[in-house]
Amino acid sequence: MNPLAQLSAGPLAPGLALVFDMDGVVIDSNPIHCETWTTFNRRYGVETTEEMLRYMYGRRNDQIVRHFFGDSLSDDEVSARGFAKEALYRETVGERLEQVLVPGIREFLERYQDVPMALASNAEPANVDFLLDRAGLRRYFRVVVNGHEVSRPKPHPEIYLRAAELLGFQPYNCIVFEDSPSGVEAARLAGTRIVGLSTTEDNLPGTMINVNNFKSGLLTAWLAAQRQLA
Repeated sequence: MNPLAQLSAGPLAPGLALVFDMDGVVIDSNPIHCETWTTFNRRYGVETTEEMLRYMYGRRNDQIVRHFFGDSLSDDEVSARGFAKEALYRETVGERLEQVLVPGIREFLERYQDVPMALASNAEPANVDFLLDRAGLRRYFRVVVNGHEVSRPKPHPEIYLRAAELLGFQPYNCIVFEDSPSGVEAARLAGTRIVGLSTTEDNLPGTMINVNNFKSGLLTAWLAAQRQLA
């Protein structure tokens, strides 16, 4: 097929899929997570440092809780603290949800709605459901994988390999949207193509393109140039 004709056939060439992280990609929630972790940690007399907040990005709650409070906690206590913190997060984000969606994400999902898409996030299942249902975004994603559906969280590639498998695509034909170094590493190890969103980090080594948000014309052009690999 003539490349120009293929470009005009739609926003993305056939044979490709889009896979999105959630926090920092669909919703610019990391500032709210920082706020709620700081508040939550004070319940236990822990003052939250910048290093602790940097560690948080892209990681699953069991990793975060053990990093913040130590390895002596039982699995049940780790789960309980993670659950309580996320309940505080959902209460805090509340009616601010629409305002903290990453700019352009609704329009982007609508434009690419015919493309196979997945959400693959280390986030708690309740947070994933909260976003997809409260914001009305669930209909865009054929596959949703949360952090409790894999045994090894990011930066291990399992979650992206699982998302690709469930979509029915080879990882190298999946384009992953990430905002954190651990997420980029997971996508890289999975063998996907990677778009970096600069909501959390200004510089994301390992990505193929970095953009501020989904309104980027550069992103649109880059996606239109991508092709299926055999």
